[in-house]
Amino acid sequence: MEIKEILKDILKQKEARGKVKDIVWIAAGGSHGGFYPAQYFMEHEAKSIRSMSFTSNEFVFSTPGFIGENTIAVICSMRGTPETIEAARIAKQKGASTISLYVDESELTEICDYNILYQSIAIDESDFSQVNAALGLKLAMTLVELVDGYQYYKEAMDTFEHIDEFYRQAVENIRLSAIKWALQNKESQTIYVMGSGPTYGAAYIFSICNIMEMLQIDSSTINCCEFFHGPFEVVNEDTSIFLLIGEGRCRKADERVIRFLDTFGGKKVYKLDARDIGLQNIDHHVSEYFNHLLFSPILNNVYMRELAQQIKKDYNTRTYMWKNAYK
Repeated sequence: MEIKEILKDILKQKEARGKVKDIVWIAAGGSHGGFYPAQYFMEHEAKSIRSMSFTSNEFVFSTPGFIGENTIAVICSMRGTPETIEAARIAKQKGASTISLYVDESELTEICDYNILYQSIAIDESDFSQVNAALGLKLAMTLVELVDGYQYYKEAMDTFEHIDEFYRQAVENIRLSAIKWALQNKESQTIYVMGSGPTYGAAYIFSICNIMEMLQIDSSTINCCEFFHGPFEVVNEDTSIFLLIGEGRCRKADERVIRFLDTFGGKKVYKLDARDIGLQNIDHHVSEYFNHLLFSPILNNVYMRELAQQIKKDYNTRTYMWKNAYK
């Protein structure tokens, strides 16, 4: 079933039970970060449906009291992460309608009522309008359109048709700049990643999944709106900062950070602007919601890989993951 048909089916089922009141997005690690654009969209556009995002184990250990038969639970795991499977089981037991996003079939797809196959962000041949973050965002936009009406739904759906080509053009445009960044940071012990509003999810994934997990370099994600409430005190000429400059309402916060870093930062301050990777080509009514869909794969597939090459690191190796028991 297509996304719209799945949601129509759920809405019809819930009609006699008080309608859909809540949607929750559940996943772990990068999959959790991948739901950020969906949650961000719901926060700003949904009028009658509450939306919340949970990392899988938090949902398992501290299940929200509102979860029930008026809830849609969208759960993502590439191969079936144990705590994500358990979260899906709990959501279903509570009466929620469950939708999985998956790459490989697992117990997750057996538990969930509906299953949507997605393509991996890490594979160059993927269609980047079909990765988990894109499908999550499409689910959110379509739900709002069906329940409340979304004025710019057509513009948003048209944008999905061009995301893959925007991504591939951006990769060509920023490759040289990414190499220069990697050369500057091949000896960096810590890399701070900054973003705000619609870019924060991409910053978070780049920090915890790409820099820390794949490259085993210390990293921290800092919200640009919080930068002047403590984090700016660590800035000096040698501080490595990767700043995402988003398109949308929070851009002013990013620009405030730029002004500070231009004065007090050093040669390891790097700025990646949404307007340089294709967001300027997207209808301005919806472009804010598509920041993540371009930033995240570019960070994973270009910047992370270039840094891995410079530090001579096989980014598929791990210290603990897949090797040790850490129950």
